[in-house]
Amino acid sequence: MRVTGSGRKLSRVDQIVEKVALMLEAGAYKTFERLPSIRQAARENGVSKNTMAEAYDRLVARGLLEARAGSGYYMSQVGPASKTPPAPHVTAAVDGMSLLREQLEQHYEVRPGDGRPPPSWMEGAELRRHFANAKTPFPEAIEFGYGSSWGYGPLRDRLRMQLLERSIPADPQGLLLTHGVNHGMDLIIRHLTEPGDTVFVDEPGYYPLFSKLTFAKVQIVGIRRDRDGPDLEDLTAKLALHRPKMFVTQSHGHNPTGGSLSPSRSFGLMQLAERWGFLLVENDALADILPATLPRLAALDQLERVLYLGTFSKTLSASLRCGYVAGNPDIIRQLADIKMLTVVNSSDHVERFVFNLMQAGHYLRHLRRLRSRVEDAYKASFGTLEAIGLSVRECSIPGFYLWVEFPDEVDERELCAAASKQSIFIAPGAVFYPNRETRQKPAMRVNVAYGTDARFLSFLRDFLK
Repeated sequence: MRVTGSGRKLSRVDQIVEKVALMLEAGAYKTFERLPSIRQAARENGVSKNTMAEAYDRLVARGLLEARAGSGYYMSQVGPASKTPPAPHVTAAVDGMSLLREQLEQHYEVRPGDGRPPPSWMEGAELRRHFANAKTPFPEAIEFGYGSSWGYGPLRDRLRMQLLERSIPADPQGLLLTHGVNHGMDLIIRHLTEPGDTVFVDEPGYYPLFSKLTFAKVQIVGIRRDRDGPDLEDLTAKLALHRPKMFVTQSHGHNPTGGSLSPSRSFGLMQLAERWGFLLVENDALADILPATLPRLAALDQLERVLYLGTFSKTLSASLRCGYVAGNPDIIRQLADIKMLTVVNSSDHVERFVFNLMQAGHYLRHLRRLRSRVEDAYKASFGTLEAIGLSVRECSIPGFYLWVEFPDEVDERELCAAASKQSIFIAPGAVFYPNRETRQKPAMRVNVAYGTDARFLSFLRDFLK
């Protein structure tokens, strides 16, 4: 049984499917050309006829082969390429997603550029048993209908209690469950912006947001971000030139720099929002592993001018796609309607599963172990990267990310190209700026889980020579 670079074991059937798929995509067979019979292919691959038949069936399911009764398996017809060019804003939005695409497809073996915790941090946890156990009971009968567009009621109530621990009071009609932070941002952008509007973002900041705004034909203006949060002088200067609809920022465990909002920045940001009349969208994706007492914009504002986003994707599983947005009930009701019109609802089964993990205490125990892992990895990665001569931005609260700066003469594109040849996934600093043409100090985001990887460190030492 072969193992992939991401650690997933490939069965014999998987290996054959992968091998034949590559041959088909490389043009080894012409359209409608017959492939070897099951008997012949089984003999060539050294497997049983049943194994080969299953591999062929999977290739049929992928649309690569056609099965003809009594005749065999044939190369399927390749559909004509679309001749309609995408709109410029669509092309620009998609072009900005190469980093996210690699995080989903995972071609590279060493992954310091990843935005999520590694699977190994979840596999040793108590949660693994519950994910693997398909018979995990629900405390009540499951309704196999659509469910409410607002999301599973008991989980919404539990989250409102959790927000109170952060001094954030959410009205019963002021919290909506989503498919994660990105879905919440999408709903907010759809509701609150129109083509030509201006939105402020962190610079460097959360790069998938830039593509969402580009797709919505919104003008993006970056606000310089330092160790304590958005630079208020830069923000004030740009407010005089632009009238933004909103400012989307990440309060703590910032992606990509790892920084956190200081109390003084939080107050200053709220004062400017009040004075200039723009909304604040606060992304708090790592809140569950961070202290509840940290200064949060939603706590200062009591959800009047702030929309607050949370998720389980970073701390539980990215595959579950479960998050929430809290805010003024008038806005949240509008977001619930947009959610209903676009995706009908979020997954009631996923939300019940998350709720049961929380209620039984499994999620809390998992978070305690995860916090410890993050803190240890942060300290080790910070020290190791500094020791090889790199400038690492220190974080007041350890999180998933480190912002590592290179000497001025380093070319990020050359860095990424060289790393790619060694199957190392780098997240270059330029990706995290809304205007990539702006000259910035060369940098990269490093996931602390991979900051001490021997292959990664050896590559860096050789490259810096």
